[in-house]
Amino acid sequence: QVQLVESGGGLVQAGDSLRLSCAASGRTFSTYPMGWFRQAPGKERQFVATISRSGSSTDYTDSVKGRFTISRDNAKNTVYLQMSSLKPEDTAVYFCAADQRGRGGRQQYQYTDWGQGTQVTVSS
Repeated sequence: QVQLVESGGGLVQAGDSLRLSCAASGRTFSTYPMGWFRQAPGKERQFVATISRSGSSTDYTDSVKGRFTISRDNAKNTVYLQMSSLKPEDTAVYFCAADQRGRGGRQQYQYTDWGQGTQVTVSS
């Protein structure tokens, strides 16, 4: 099992930037795709971004394209989500996820391991 620990959340104002980190345990981090999801109050958890094993391929939900950037440092077993031009509608608990089966994707069921989440609150 992969243990994932998110950090970097907080309270910011609209237009600000924030960088989330997700540290993974284990020696095989570079072998599985990673994803970020978020869950706003009263809503279902939704896909935000995903990155391939090498980091060469990324995918984003439309609402964050051009504002968020997912990246990874396999030497540090860490995946990042750089968020800029934040909006109140970005307020949510952000979760990172790993797919030990090596495929990843936009759906929650495609991931095998999840972190506990970090709260991001954007005030207007």
